[in-house]
Formats: sequence, C-alpha cells, structure tokens
Amino acid sequence: MTPQAVPVYFYSSVSNLTRRFAEHIAERGRPVADLSDPAVRKSETTSPWVLLTPSYKAGNQANVTLPAAVLSFLKSPVNRRHLVGILGTGNRNFGEYYQAAARELARTSGRPVLFEFELSGTQEDVERCVEILEELDAALAARAR
Repeated sequence: MTPQAVPVYFYSSVSNLTRRFAEHIAERGRPVADLSDPAVRKSETTSPWVLLTPSYKAGNQANVTLPAAVLSFLKSPVNRRHLVGILGTGNRNFGEYYQAAARELARTSGRPVLFEFELSGTQEDVERCVEILEELDAALAARAR
C-alpha cells in the first residue's frame, strides 16, 4: 500500500520561481496548494502538510522574511498544529539572510527544514525533494499504524 502523499502548500511572488518548483513536484504526483489563492489561504488543513516558502529578507534586519500569505495561513492554530516540515527557497545574493524565512519559521515552530534550494531549483533539487517528501510520507504512515 502506497502512503498518502503529504500536500505541499506554497507561496510564490510574481517571479513565479517558487511556483515552478511546486509545479515540478506536482507533476510527480504530489498535491500542492497555492497560498496566493484567498480560498486556500483561509482554509484549514485536516492532516499533516509541508510549507514551501521563499525568503525575501535582503540585508535589512527589519525586513519581514515570511510572505504575508504564509503568515495569514499560519494564523490558524489548526494549520500550525498540522505543519510537519518546511521547504525553503531563496537567493544566495541575500548572504546571511539566504533561507531566512524557512529557518526562522523552523526555529519558532519547532518543525524541521526538510530541504533548501536556490531560486526555482534544479532538476536534481526537484528529484531530491521528491525523495525527501516520499520518505516523510512513509514515516508518517508508519507512525499512524
């Protein structure tokens, strides 16, 4: 029996870099949900899920790192409780703030960063991320038994 695929909720800016990565993992059978859609952003999860978020902090300590749509979705205690891991994307040009959103959320939520990649990722990034998510699916299925 194949374990249930944990959905990935993502936010992508107008650059669509994060969206491209989400689409690549969706092509491999992973359910994805777009947090730029108000209906998705206002929904509540009923099972474990993973967040895919970009980082926007580019050197200003006062900048907010998590996109507003992600913060809105995480306002729900139900969504926070079901969050099991974080995928991060960013730009290495951000220096010490590369992956700041994913790492900050991991620190505050106690959930692990499962995978990090730059911009829209490479084919190898997609393949490795799919493997990691499949391992997570199997671990959650084993824990539920």
